[in-house]
Amino acid sequence: MVATQSTSNRSFRLASMLNMFRVPDLRNKIIFTMGIVLLFRVGSFIPAPGIDLNAVEQLKQNAERGGILGLLQLFSGGALTQFAIFALGIMPYITSSIILQILGVVVPKIEQLQKQGAVGQRKINQYTRYLTVVIALLQSTGLVFLFHNGGGSLIGDSQQQFDLVPTFTVGRVLMIVATITAGTALIMWMGELITQRGIGNGMSIIVFTSVVSVLPAQGGQIRAEGGYVKLGIVIALFMALLVAIVIVEQGQRRIPVQFPKRVVGRRMFGGQSTYIPLKVNQSGVIPVIFASSVLYLPVLLTNLLPAEGWGDTVRRFVNDHLVNHTSFVYLGFYGLLIIGFAYFYTAISFDPVQRADDIRKQGGFIPGIRPGPQTERHLQKIVSRITLPGALFIAGVALLPPLFISSALDVGSNNTQQLAFGGVSVLIAVGVALETMKQIDSQLMMRNYEGFLK
Repeated sequence: MVATQSTSNRSFRLASMLNMFRVPDLRNKIIFTMGIVLLFRVGSFIPAPGIDLNAVEQLKQNAERGGILGLLQLFSGGALTQFAIFALGIMPYITSSIILQILGVVVPKIEQLQKQGAVGQRKINQYTRYLTVVIALLQSTGLVFLFHNGGGSLIGDSQQQFDLVPTFTVGRVLMIVATITAGTALIMWMGELITQRGIGNGMSIIVFTSVVSVLPAQGGQIRAEGGYVKLGIVIALFMALLVAIVIVEQGQRRIPVQFPKRVVGRRMFGGQSTYIPLKVNQSGVIPVIFASSVLYLPVLLTNLLPAEGWGDTVRRFVNDHLVNHTSFVYLGFYGLLIIGFAYFYTAISFDPVQRADDIRKQGGFIPGIRPGPQTERHLQKIVSRITLPGALFIAGVALLPPLFISSALDVGSNNTQQLAFGGVSVLIAVGVALETMKQIDSQLMMRNYEGFLK
Protein backbone atom coordinates (compact mmCIF):
# COMPACT_ATOMS: atom_id res chain seq x y z
CA MET A 1 0.00 0.00 0.00
CA VAL A 2 2.91 2.31 0.78
CA ALA A 3 4.42 1.60 -2.63
CA THR A 4 1.11 2.37 -4.33
CA GLN A 5 0.81 5.66 -2.46
CA SER A 6 4.39 6.60 -3.38
CA THR A 7 3.71 5.82 -7.04
CA SER A 8 0.55 7.94 -7.03
CA ASN A 9 2.41 10.84 -5.40
CA ARG A 10 5.06 10.72 -8.12
CA SER A 11 2.46 10.63 -10.87
CA PHE A 12 0.61 13.53 -9.24
CA ARG A 13 3.84 15.55 -9.01
CA LEU A 14 4.60 14.81 -12.69
CA ALA A 15 1.10 15.84 -13.72
CA SER A 16 1.49 19.06 -11.72
CA MET A 17 4.74 19.85 -13.53
CA LEU A 18 3.05 19.23 -16.88
CA ASN A 19 0.58 21.99 -15.97
CA MET A 20 3.33 24.47 -16.91
CA PHE A 21 2.71 23.64 -20.56
CA ARG A 22 -1.08 23.56 -20.29
CA VAL A 23 -1.32 27.25 -19.41
CA PRO A 24 -0.85 29.19 -22.69
CA ASP A 25 0.60 32.29 -21.03
CA LEU A 26 3.11 30.35 -18.94
CA ARG A 27 3.98 28.07 -21.86
CA ASN A 28 4.79 31.10 -24.03
CA LYS A 29 7.00 32.50 -21.26
CA ILE A 30 8.94 29.26 -21.00
CA ILE A 31 9.41 29.03 -24.79
CA PHE A 32 10.52 32.67 -24.92
CA THR A 33 13.05 32.07 -22.12
CA MET A 34 14.44 29.00 -23.89
CA GLY A 35 14.81 31.02 -27.10
CA ILE A 36 16.80 33.76 -25.33
CA VAL A 37 19.00 31.14 -23.67
CA LEU A 38 19.66 29.55 -27.09
CA LEU A 39 20.69 32.92 -28.53
CA PHE A 40 23.03 33.44 -25.57
CA ARG A 41 24.72 30.09 -26.17
CA VAL A 42 25.10 30.83 -29.91
CA GLY A 43 26.79 34.15 -29.10
CA SER A 44 29.20 32.36 -26.77
CA PHE A 45 30.75 30.60 -29.79
CA ILE A 46 31.06 33.58 -32.16
CA PRO A 47 34.63 34.92 -31.88
CA ALA A 48 35.28 38.63 -31.71
CA PRO A 49 36.69 40.15 -34.93
CA GLY A 50 40.44 40.60 -35.22
CA ILE A 51 41.37 37.57 -33.07
CA ASP A 52 43.98 34.98 -34.03
CA LEU A 53 41.97 31.75 -34.12
CA ASN A 54 45.08 29.57 -33.79
CA ALA A 55 45.95 31.33 -30.55
CA VAL A 56 42.35 30.81 -29.39
CA GLU A 57 42.81 27.05 -29.78
CA GLN A 58 45.97 27.25 -27.68
CA LEU A 59 44.08 29.28 -25.08
CA LYS A 60 41.32 26.67 -24.90
CA GLN A 61 43.86 23.91 -24.26
CA ASN A 62 45.70 25.90 -21.58
CA ALA A 63 42.45 26.94 -19.86
CA GLU A 64 42.18 23.44 -18.39
CA ARG A 65 45.19 24.24 -16.19
CA GLY A 66 42.99 26.29 -13.84
CA GLY A 67 44.01 29.69 -12.51
CA ILE A 68 41.82 32.76 -12.73
CA LEU A 69 40.92 31.82 -16.30
CA GLY A 70 39.04 28.81 -14.95
CA LEU A 71 36.86 31.02 -12.76
CA LEU A 72 36.21 33.54 -15.54
CA GLN A 73 35.25 30.89 -18.07
CA LEU A 74 32.93 29.30 -15.49
CA PHE A 75 30.78 32.45 -15.41
CA SER A 76 31.04 33.02 -19.16
CA GLY A 77 30.00 29.50 -20.13
CA GLY A 78 33.31 28.91 -21.91
CA ALA A 79 32.91 32.06 -24.03
CA LEU A 80 36.12 33.59 -22.66
CA THR A 81 38.28 30.76 -23.97
CA GLN A 82 36.64 31.32 -27.37
CA PHE A 83 37.26 35.07 -26.95
CA ALA A 84 33.70 35.38 -28.19
CA ILE A 85 31.49 38.45 -28.30
CA PHE A 86 30.03 37.28 -24.95
CA ALA A 87 33.50 36.69 -23.48
CA LEU A 88 32.83 38.63 -20.25
CA GLY A 89 29.53 36.91 -19.60
CA ILE A 90 27.33 38.39 -16.90
CA MET A 91 30.19 39.12 -14.46
CA PRO A 92 30.27 42.92 -15.10
CA TYR A 93 26.56 43.13 -14.21
CA ILE A 94 27.07 41.06 -11.04
CA THR A 95 30.00 43.26 -10.06
CA SER A 96 28.07 46.49 -10.62
CA SER A 97 25.09 45.19 -8.64
CA ILE A 98 27.34 44.30 -5.71
CA ILE A 99 29.07 47.69 -5.86
CA LEU A 100 25.75 49.55 -5.73
CA GLN A 101 24.58 47.42 -2.80
CA ILE A 102 27.75 48.32 -0.91
CA LEU A 103 27.42 51.99 -1.85
CA GLY A 104 23.90 51.94 -0.42
CA VAL A 105 25.47 51.70 3.02
CA VAL A 106 27.83 54.67 2.64
CA VAL A 107 26.07 56.93 0.10
CA PRO A 108 22.88 58.54 1.53
CA LYS A 109 21.31 59.17 -1.91
CA ILE A 110 21.51 55.52 -2.93
CA GLU A 111 20.19 54.50 0.49
CA GLN A 112 17.20 56.79 -0.02
CA LEU A 113 16.54 55.24 -3.44
CA GLN A 114 16.60 51.76 -1.89
CA LYS A 115 13.83 52.83 0.50
CA GLN A 116 11.59 54.37 -2.19
CA GLY A 117 10.18 51.09 -3.43
CA ALA A 118 9.61 50.45 -7.13
CA VAL A 119 10.48 54.02 -8.22
CA GLY A 120 13.82 53.95 -6.44
CA GLN A 121 14.56 50.43 -7.70
CA ARG A 122 14.09 51.55 -11.31
CA LYS A 123 16.61 54.33 -10.73
CA ILE A 124 19.08 51.91 -9.14
CA ASN A 125 18.64 49.53 -12.10
CA GLN A 126 19.48 52.41 -14.44
CA TYR A 127 22.66 53.17 -12.48
CA THR A 128 23.51 49.44 -12.56
CA ARG A 129 23.27 49.39 -16.36
CA TYR A 130 25.56 52.39 -16.76
CA LEU A 131 28.10 50.97 -14.31
CA THR A 132 27.95 47.59 -16.08
CA VAL A 133 28.95 49.17 -19.39
CA VAL A 134 31.83 51.05 -17.72
CA ILE A 135 33.12 47.89 -16.01
CA ALA A 136 32.77 45.89 -19.23
CA LEU A 137 34.73 48.55 -21.09
CA LEU A 138 37.56 48.44 -18.54
CA GLN A 139 37.63 44.64 -18.32
CA SER A 140 37.58 44.10 -22.09
CA THR A 141 40.43 46.59 -22.53
CA GLY A 142 42.42 44.84 -19.82
CA LEU A 143 41.82 41.42 -21.36
CA VAL A 144 42.94 42.57 -24.81
CA PHE A 145 46.21 43.97 -23.45
CA LEU A 146 46.74 40.96 -21.20
CA PHE A 147 46.21 38.39 -23.95
CA HIS A 148 48.40 40.39 -26.29
CA ASN A 149 51.25 40.38 -23.76
CA GLY A 150 51.01 36.66 -22.97
CA GLY A 151 48.32 35.95 -20.37
CA GLY A 152 50.24 33.06 -18.83
CA SER A 153 49.42 34.22 -15.29
CA LEU A 154 45.74 33.63 -15.95
CA ILE A 155 46.37 29.89 -16.15
CA GLY A 156 48.88 29.83 -13.33
CA ASP A 157 51.89 29.28 -15.62
CA SER A 158 53.94 32.33 -16.54
CA GLN A 159 55.96 30.25 -19.02
CA GLN A 160 52.96 29.75 -21.30
CA GLN A 161 52.66 32.71 -23.66
CA PHE A 162 50.20 33.30 -26.47
CA ASP A 163 49.15 36.36 -28.45
CA LEU A 164 45.49 36.58 -29.42
CA VAL A 165 45.89 40.01 -31.01
CA PRO A 166 49.03 39.83 -33.20
CA THR A 167 48.03 42.91 -35.21
CA PHE A 168 47.99 45.28 -32.26
CA THR A 169 46.82 48.60 -33.67
CA VAL A 170 44.57 51.26 -32.19
CA GLY A 171 41.75 50.52 -34.61
CA ARG A 172 41.95 46.76 -34.02
CA VAL A 173 41.95 47.18 -30.23
CA LEU A 174 39.02 49.60 -30.32
CA MET A 175 37.02 47.23 -32.52
CA ILE A 176 37.60 44.25 -30.18
CA VAL A 177 36.86 46.27 -27.04
CA ALA A 178 33.69 47.74 -28.56
CA THR A 179 32.51 44.29 -29.67
CA ILE A 180 32.99 42.64 -26.26
CA THR A 181 31.47 45.62 -24.42
CA ALA A 182 28.44 45.57 -26.74
CA GLY A 183 28.17 41.81 -26.14
CA THR A 184 27.97 42.41 -22.39
CA ALA A 185 25.28 45.05 -22.89
CA LEU A 186 23.38 42.59 -25.10
CA ILE A 187 23.55 39.89 -22.41
CA MET A 188 22.21 42.40 -19.88
CA TRP A 189 19.32 43.23 -22.22
CA MET A 190 18.60 39.51 -22.72
CA GLY A 191 18.44 39.00 -18.97
CA GLU A 192 16.01 41.89 -18.58
CA LEU A 193 13.85 40.46 -21.38
CA ILE A 194 13.65 37.14 -19.53
CA THR A 195 12.66 39.01 -16.37
CA GLN A 196 9.96 41.06 -18.11
CA ARG A 197 8.56 38.65 -20.72
CA GLY A 198 9.91 35.28 -19.60
CA ILE A 199 9.64 33.29 -16.38
CA GLY A 200 11.64 35.85 -14.36
CA ASN A 201 15.09 35.93 -12.73
CA GLY A 202 16.68 36.76 -16.07
CA MET A 203 20.22 37.47 -14.86
CA SER A 204 20.21 34.40 -12.63
CA ILE A 205 19.08 32.19 -15.51
CA ILE A 206 21.93 33.55 -17.66
CA VAL A 207 24.40 32.61 -14.90
CA PHE A 208 22.73 29.21 -14.50
CA THR A 209 23.08 28.58 -18.24
CA SER A 210 26.75 29.54 -18.19
CA VAL A 211 27.54 27.21 -15.30
CA VAL A 212 25.50 24.20 -16.47
CA SER A 213 26.73 24.44 -20.07
CA VAL A 214 30.24 23.28 -19.11
CA LEU A 215 29.05 20.17 -17.22
CA PRO A 216 29.16 17.75 -20.21
CA ALA A 217 32.69 18.80 -21.18
CA GLN A 218 33.93 18.46 -17.60
CA GLY A 219 32.28 15.07 -17.31
CA GLY A 220 33.99 13.92 -20.49
CA GLN A 221 37.31 15.20 -19.16
CA ILE A 222 36.96 13.15 -15.96
CA ARG A 223 35.95 10.04 -17.92
CA ALA A 224 38.96 10.42 -20.23
CA GLU A 225 41.37 10.78 -17.30
CA GLY A 226 39.85 8.42 -14.74
CA GLY A 227 37.41 6.14 -16.55
CA TYR A 228 33.74 5.42 -15.89
CA VAL A 229 34.31 4.29 -12.28
CA LYS A 230 35.78 7.61 -11.19
CA LEU A 231 33.16 9.45 -13.22
CA GLY A 232 30.48 7.56 -11.28
CA ILE A 233 32.13 8.49 -7.98
CA VAL A 234 32.21 12.15 -8.99
CA ILE A 235 28.53 12.04 -9.99
CA ALA A 236 27.67 10.45 -6.61
CA LEU A 237 29.62 13.24 -4.89
CA PHE A 238 27.75 15.75 -7.03
CA MET A 239 24.35 14.33 -5.99
CA ALA A 240 25.31 14.29 -2.28
CA LEU A 241 26.51 17.87 -2.56
CA LEU A 242 23.30 18.85 -4.32
CA VAL A 243 21.15 17.40 -1.50
CA ALA A 244 23.25 19.16 1.15
CA ILE A 245 23.00 22.51 -0.65
CA VAL A 246 19.22 22.18 -1.03
CA ILE A 247 18.86 21.46 2.70
CA VAL A 248 21.00 24.45 3.72
CA GLU A 249 19.47 26.80 1.14
CA GLN A 250 15.99 25.96 2.39
CA GLY A 251 17.02 26.20 6.04
CA GLN A 252 15.45 29.10 7.95
CA ARG A 253 15.33 30.48 11.45
CA ARG A 254 11.79 31.79 11.91
CA ILE A 255 11.50 34.60 14.47
CA PRO A 256 7.88 34.92 15.68
CA VAL A 257 6.29 38.38 15.59
CA GLN A 258 2.99 39.20 17.29
CA PHE A 259 0.73 42.10 16.28
CA PRO A 260 -1.86 43.24 18.85
CA LYS A 261 -5.50 43.89 18.06
CA ARG A 262 -6.48 47.42 17.12
CA VAL A 263 -9.94 48.97 16.92
CA VAL A 264 -10.41 51.49 14.09
CA GLY A 265 -13.95 52.84 14.08
CA ARG A 266 -16.21 49.81 14.33
CA ARG A 267 -13.69 47.39 12.88
CA MET A 268 -11.01 45.38 14.61
CA PHE A 269 -7.67 44.86 12.91
CA GLY A 270 -4.53 42.91 13.75
CA GLY A 271 -4.21 40.28 16.39
CA GLN A 272 -2.26 38.06 14.02
CA SER A 273 0.98 36.13 14.39
CA THR A 274 3.65 35.96 11.73
CA TYR A 275 7.39 35.39 11.56
CA ILE A 276 10.59 36.82 10.11
CA PRO A 277 12.34 34.15 7.98
CA LEU A 278 16.12 34.36 8.33
CA LYS A 279 17.98 32.05 5.95
CA VAL A 280 20.99 30.15 7.21
CA ASN A 281 22.89 31.22 4.10
CA GLN A 282 21.59 34.73 3.46
CA SER A 283 24.56 35.79 1.34
CA GLY A 284 24.29 32.97 -1.21
CA VAL A 285 27.29 32.66 -3.52
CA ILE A 286 28.28 36.35 -3.27
CA PRO A 287 31.07 35.74 -0.68
CA VAL A 288 32.68 33.21 -3.02
CA ILE A 289 32.69 35.73 -5.88
CA PHE A 290 34.12 38.44 -3.59
CA ALA A 291 36.80 36.12 -2.20
CA SER A 292 37.79 34.86 -5.66
CA SER A 293 38.20 38.42 -6.93
CA VAL A 294 40.41 39.39 -3.99
CA LEU A 295 42.41 36.14 -4.16
CA TYR A 296 43.23 36.49 -7.85
CA LEU A 297 44.09 40.19 -7.69
CA PRO A 298 47.77 39.39 -6.84
CA VAL A 299 47.80 36.99 -9.82
CA LEU A 300 46.91 39.84 -12.16
CA LEU A 301 49.36 42.24 -10.51
CA THR A 302 52.27 39.86 -11.10
CA ASN A 303 52.14 40.88 -14.77
CA LEU A 304 53.51 44.27 -13.72
CA LEU A 305 56.53 42.82 -11.88
CA PRO A 306 60.03 42.41 -13.41
CA ALA A 307 60.59 39.17 -15.29
CA GLU A 308 63.68 38.28 -13.24
CA GLY A 309 64.99 38.68 -9.69
CA TRP A 310 62.54 39.51 -6.92
CA GLY A 311 59.68 39.81 -9.42
CA ASP A 312 60.16 36.21 -10.52
CA THR A 313 60.33 35.10 -6.84
CA VAL A 314 57.03 36.81 -6.04
CA ARG A 315 55.47 35.37 -9.17
CA ARG A 316 56.50 31.84 -8.24
CA PHE A 317 55.13 32.28 -4.71
CA VAL A 318 51.79 33.48 -6.05
CA ASN A 319 51.58 30.59 -8.53
CA ASP A 320 52.51 28.01 -5.88
CA HIS A 321 50.31 29.25 -3.03
CA LEU A 322 47.52 31.49 -4.38
CA VAL A 323 46.71 29.52 -7.54
CA ASN A 324 47.35 25.94 -6.43
CA HIS A 325 44.14 24.89 -4.69
CA THR A 326 45.91 22.10 -2.75
CA SER A 327 48.17 24.59 -0.95
CA PHE A 328 47.42 25.20 2.74
CA VAL A 329 47.97 28.92 2.19
CA TYR A 330 45.33 28.90 -0.54
CA LEU A 331 42.85 26.88 1.54
CA GLY A 332 43.29 28.97 4.68
CA PHE A 333 43.28 32.38 3.02
CA TYR A 334 40.40 31.56 0.67
CA GLY A 335 38.31 30.10 3.49
CA LEU A 336 38.85 33.12 5.75
CA LEU A 337 37.94 35.47 2.91
CA ILE A 338 34.69 33.60 2.25
CA ILE A 339 33.69 33.66 5.93
CA GLY A 340 34.57 37.34 6.28
CA PHE A 341 32.64 38.35 3.17
CA ALA A 342 29.66 36.24 4.29
CA TYR A 343 29.40 38.32 7.47
CA PHE A 344 30.02 41.51 5.50
CA TYR A 345 27.33 40.87 2.89
CA THR A 346 24.83 39.67 5.50
CA ALA A 347 25.35 42.91 7.42
CA ILE A 348 24.59 44.85 4.22
CA SER A 349 21.52 42.86 3.17
CA PHE A 350 19.91 42.60 6.63
CA ASP A 351 19.73 45.69 8.87
CA PRO A 352 18.52 44.78 12.41
CA VAL A 353 18.00 48.47 13.28
CA GLN A 354 15.67 49.07 10.33
CA ARG A 355 13.83 45.76 10.83
CA ALA A 356 13.28 46.47 14.54
CA ASP A 357 12.04 49.98 13.69
CA ASP A 358 9.60 48.59 11.09
CA ILE A 359 8.20 46.13 13.62
CA ARG A 360 7.78 48.91 16.18
CA LYS A 361 6.02 51.24 13.71
CA GLN A 362 3.55 48.50 12.81
CA GLY A 363 2.77 47.93 16.47
CA GLY A 364 4.30 44.46 16.55
CA PHE A 365 6.70 42.82 18.95
CA ILE A 366 8.71 39.64 19.36
CA PRO A 367 7.24 37.60 22.26
CA GLY A 368 9.39 38.10 25.35
CA ILE A 369 11.39 40.95 23.78
CA ARG A 370 10.64 44.64 24.22
CA PRO A 371 10.30 46.78 21.07
CA GLY A 372 13.16 49.08 20.20
CA PRO A 373 16.81 48.53 21.16
CA GLN A 374 16.16 45.14 22.77
CA THR A 375 14.55 43.84 19.58
CA GLU A 376 17.50 45.20 17.59
CA ARG A 377 20.02 43.41 19.82
CA HIS A 378 17.97 40.22 19.70
CA LEU A 379 17.88 40.21 15.89
CA GLN A 380 21.59 41.03 15.68
CA LYS A 381 22.44 38.16 18.01
CA ILE A 382 20.41 35.65 15.99
CA VAL A 383 21.84 36.82 12.66
CA SER A 384 25.40 36.56 13.97
CA ARG A 385 24.79 33.03 15.21
CA ILE A 386 23.18 31.61 12.09
CA THR A 387 25.64 33.33 9.73
CA LEU A 388 28.59 31.30 11.05
CA PRO A 389 27.31 27.82 10.05
CA GLY A 390 26.15 29.21 6.70
CA ALA A 391 29.56 30.79 6.06
CA LEU A 392 31.38 27.61 7.09
CA PHE A 393 29.14 25.60 4.78
CA ILE A 394 29.76 27.71 1.66
CA ALA A 395 33.49 27.78 2.47
CA GLY A 396 33.49 23.98 2.65
CA VAL A 397 31.45 23.74 -0.55
CA ALA A 398 33.94 25.98 -2.38
CA LEU A 399 37.10 24.27 -1.10
CA LEU A 400 36.53 20.60 -0.37
CA PRO A 401 34.97 19.04 -3.54
CA PRO A 402 37.77 20.05 -5.98
CA LEU A 403 40.36 19.05 -3.36
CA PHE A 404 38.73 15.66 -2.89
CA ILE A 405 38.47 15.03 -6.63
CA SER A 406 42.08 15.93 -7.34
CA SER A 407 43.64 14.07 -4.39
CA ALA A 408 41.40 11.06 -3.78
CA LEU A 409 40.40 10.32 -7.37
CA ASP A 410 43.64 11.53 -9.00
CA VAL A 411 42.02 13.00 -12.11
CA GLY A 412 44.44 15.87 -12.46
CA SER A 413 45.06 18.43 -9.76
CA ASN A 414 45.42 21.31 -12.21
CA ASN A 415 42.18 20.57 -14.01
CA THR A 416 39.85 20.49 -11.02
CA GLN A 417 40.41 23.92 -9.56
CA GLN A 418 37.33 25.34 -11.27
CA LEU A 419 35.69 22.01 -12.03
CA ALA A 420 32.03 22.39 -12.95
CA PHE A 421 31.22 19.52 -10.59
CA GLY A 422 32.79 21.61 -7.82
CA GLY A 423 30.79 23.25 -5.08
CA VAL A 424 30.65 26.83 -6.39
CA SER A 425 28.89 25.92 -9.62
CA VAL A 426 26.53 23.50 -7.84
CA LEU A 427 25.70 26.20 -5.28
CA ILE A 428 24.84 28.64 -8.07
CA ALA A 429 22.87 26.12 -10.10
CA VAL A 430 20.82 24.84 -7.15
CA GLY A 431 20.03 28.33 -5.87
CA VAL A 432 18.82 29.56 -9.27
CA ALA A 433 16.87 26.36 -9.96
CA LEU A 434 15.05 26.56 -6.62
CA GLU A 435 14.14 30.22 -7.11
CA THR A 436 12.93 29.60 -10.69
CA MET A 437 10.81 26.63 -9.60
CA LYS A 438 9.22 28.76 -6.88
CA GLN A 439 8.30 31.43 -9.40
CA ILE A 440 6.77 28.93 -11.82
CA ASP A 441 4.91 27.27 -8.94
CA SER A 442 3.48 30.60 -7.78
CA GLN A 443 2.31 31.42 -11.31
CA LEU A 444 0.57 28.05 -11.53
CA MET A 445 -1.24 28.61 -8.24
CA MET A 446 -2.31 32.09 -9.37
CA ARG A 447 -4.09 30.39 -12.28
CA ASN A 448 -5.85 27.89 -9.99
CA TYR A 449 -3.51 25.02 -10.84
CA GLU A 450 -1.85 22.72 -8.35
CA GLY A 451 1.80 23.60 -7.82
CA PHE A 452 4.56 21.01 -7.94
CA LEU A 453 6.47 22.24 -4.86
CA LYS A 454 5.50 20.88 -1.48
